[in-house]
Amino acid sequence: MHFRTNINPAVLKWARESAKLSVEQAAKKAGVKTERYMAWEDPDDEAKPTIRQLRTVSRAFHRPLSLFYLAEVPSGFQPMKDLRRLPSDGLLIYSPELAYEMELAQQRRELSIDLTTAIGEQVAPFALRASIDEDPEDVGRRIREALGIRFSDQVNWKRRGALEPFKAWRRAIEDLDVLVFQMSRVDSSEVCGFALAAEARPMIVVNRKDVPNRRTFSLLHELAHLLLGQSGASDLDVEALRPSETQAAEVFCNAAAAAALMPRERLLGIDVVQKHGTRSNAWRENDLRELARTFGVSREALLRRLLTLNRTTSTYYNDKAEQWKDEWEEEQKRYRKQLQDSDKEFIRNPPLDVFYELGRPFVRLVLDSMNANVMTLNEASGHFGNLRLRHFSKLEQHVYTG
Repeated sequence: MHFRTNINPAVLKWARESAKLSVEQAAKKAGVKTERYMAWEDPDDEAKPTIRQLRTVSRAFHRPLSLFYLAEVPSGFQPMKDLRRLPSDGLLIYSPELAYEMELAQQRRELSIDLTTAIGEQVAPFALRASIDEDPEDVGRRIREALGIRFSDQVNWKRRGALEPFKAWRRAIEDLDVLVFQMSRVDSSEVCGFALAAEARPMIVVNRKDVPNRRTFSLLHELAHLLLGQSGASDLDVEALRPSETQAAEVFCNAAAAAALMPRERLLGIDVVQKHGTRSNAWRENDLRELARTFGVSREALLRRLLTLNRTTSTYYNDKAEQWKDEWEEEQKRYRKQLQDSDKEFIRNPPLDVFYELGRPFVRLVLDSMNANVMTLNEASGHFGNLRLRHFSKLEQHVYTG
């Protein structure tokens, strides 16, 4: 027996049109005749797609399955300010993949607020604030205090693998009622992350295709944007050409992120740093690598911080950054290859993939809403990227006991 879905025909039509598909193209992708598909979009017709057909349509339209059950056509998408470096032609354009990730993330945020209210809970206000006129050192210190991160924590994280610092900082930020998502459809050369500032439940999205230590820096960089009340898409290259009105904000957010990740007193208090004194050009590669591991950052971010603290020179930093650029590109290639090779593993373990992409707070909220009968099992599956129902028990283990 093929169960028919109870979707909203108006939302189906909106999704098709926003995907720039004709009725005929949509019907072909769904594997049905044009007349049958047209009946699905007709509010006066009782014809509905099956679950299998709807899954096919959701993939073709690049929309989550749950979207088609909305009572009204989605609205209120907030275009993100572009804070990235300017390309050689001076034109900044979002790829379709990035535009989709931005819209999807905003839909998830709105859903999370609706579900929180529906299960009788409150959305906490986001209280952290900063001004671009402040000293980034002070802002970084406030961030660190608000998140409750200790230096001893960072020392312990490095023993647990390259991903542990990112996971730990993410958990701490989520505890402030900030949604943190990861995207995997956009190349890391296009964007490192983006943020949506709001008085309650702001949102950060980082690029999962970035290596872990750059992801961690992106996470803190975007958090700094939230403190400034800025929404936008960013990269981390502060030396590159940008519109003048955005350059100051990007430099500030990088400096605040560095101060939060590598506190002045902790970094300067390490023996090997004290031995070098000021404006040193004699750093050993192994020392820089070990310091970077201690704080869970890249070597370039670490050396840039040493430059800020007058422990090296601009010439030395620029020379090393240029040297490391090629190494970093090779590291990125290896990491992307690792992700591609891991696709089969993710298919074997889809609950863990959902958990990594969406984060514990969002996943828990959807599961709690399902258990409170606010939404159906099928609707919850749609919010998890069409996760198969047989995987829900494993997902619950990650969320409630992991």
